[in-house]
Amino acid sequence: MKGVILKCIAELVESKFGRDKWEAILEQTGLPKDTTFLIGDTVDDGKTMKAVESLCNVLDLNLQQVGDAFGEYWMCEFAPRLYKGHYKGINSAKEFLLKMDDVHTQTTKTIADAKPPEFTYKWKDDNTLIMGYKSHRGLIDIMVGLIRGVGKYYKDDLEVTKISDKEVEIKFK
Repeated sequence: MKGVILKCIAELVESKFGRDKWEAILEQTGLPKDTTFLIGDTVDDGKTMKAVESLCNVLDLNLQQVGDAFGEYWMCEFAPRLYKGHYKGINSAKEFLLKMDDVHTQTTKTIADAKPPEFTYKWKDDNTLIMGYKSHRGLIDIMVGLIRGVGKYYKDDLEVTKISDKEVEIKFK
């Protein structure tokens, strides 16, 4: 996984819970307390998954709560600073979500070792999108949180439901 994910998690934890909590997460992950992550680093998936597990333990949160916190922080604070171009010209959560597979496809062409998830889209009706998730990492709960974060960023009222380990239903109101 790319270091940008852990860099964002570090910022989130430090800003919302304190540096001591981040250091405890690093220690539980088996990393030195002064570990920093660079955006372009390639971080072993096992270490990343262990960091997420440690985050749940240290903060006493379940994976969905972590996903929601990460999704909101990523979409509303972190990513707008780093990826302004991906937000340009987009005016709604629907537009943003429908662009994500293309963004990830481009990412794999420009960033070494990038293996982002792939998304598929199937309309159930005019206001309900089934978004498919394909990744060996199995982080669909994080995807649910990111989708909710997209809704918050665009101030769109979304109803987001995980319907399986590979699909999420999004109702645009």
